[in-house]
Amino acid sequence: MAKIKVTKVKSAINRPQRQKRILESLGLSKIGQVKEHEATPSVLGMVAKVSHLVSVEEA
Repeated sequence: MAKIKVTKVKSAINRPQRQKRILESLGLSKIGQVKEHEATPSVLGMVAKVSHLVSVEEA
């Protein structure tokens, strides 16, 4: 499968608890932090839910 790099670019302050949990499950806690994930449908769905807080690029 393809890999994607997910970077947190905005804060989760004043965001719904659901979005905070998604960021936590992606492994993102600090702004500027980068994590690499497999491009599975579940991961892509999580990224879509918080797309306004993260940036995504192919690895």
